[in-house]
Amino acid sequence: MAPKKLFIKDLSTSFDAGIIISTKTGEAVSFDDLLADLSGVRVIYIGERHFDPAHHRIQLDIIKAVYQTHPNLVVGMEMFDQTYQPILDIWSAGELDQKTFLKKVHWYANWKYNFELYKDILEFIKQEKIRLVGLNVPFHIPPKIAEGGVENLLDDDRKHIPPSIDTSNDAHRAYVEEIFNQHHGTRIDNFDFFYEAQCVWEDTMATSVALNMKDDLMIVIAGSGHIIRKFGIPDRAFRQTGADFRTIYPATAGDEAESDYADYIWVTSREPPPQKK
Repeated sequence: MAPKKLFIKDLSTSFDAGIIISTKTGEAVSFDDLLADLSGVRVIYIGERHFDPAHHRIQLDIIKAVYQTHPNLVVGMEMFDQTYQPILDIWSAGELDQKTFLKKVHWYANWKYNFELYKDILEFIKQEKIRLVGLNVPFHIPPKIAEGGVENLLDDDRKHIPPSIDTSNDAHRAYVEEIFNQHHGTRIDNFDFFYEAQCVWEDTMATSVALNMKDDLMIVIAGSGHIIRKFGIPDRAFRQTGADFRTIYPATAGDEAESDYADYIWVTSREPPPQKK
């Protein structure tokens, strides 16, 4: 059986696993070419399918390569909310063991995905003492908004979200509504609150990016749904900072994509998630 490829619909072209596609040209580029382009921006967004090991290897490869020329690199991750920043600072200083770290950040209560998927990234951050930033809103807040809207929040929760939430992007709304319908059937009576929760999520992480950008480059690790077509975190952060950025969308061979998903699409082989240790 022939190896599966990624089909980019608007280009009517299929690409093998391992290929990096510049969507600006529709052509394959080398890793060195990618790095040369990334070196000229302030923020790099790298998506992921959370359970896919190949996507996390891409993230680590880029972090390692960028760190060689940007030693003051900052890495922001969706996997931690802002309230854990003091613990993340201790991890970045190399002063926590893995078991204690997982306990203190409530990894399996909050993020839930197998830590083995992220272990190499976080160990490299610790080894090189790279600043690690928690981007997310506290995890209990979006479900509250999805049930009753922002107006349903108590002041103690409101302090964690930006004062202004942008719900005006029709393309983003349509994208989120499609996901809502896939996961929530036809209960559209709650979609307005669901969408408000999504925008709070995006705007909070975008604000975290804006507040934690330093003079050097920042890499943002988040689910591809927050990066696709740039209308999640990237454009919202750009409106606050005006800082140039690039987006990288890992896509699995055998799937389909469109060239407006990101600045670069990196094709990966399909592989099973790791077993918990």
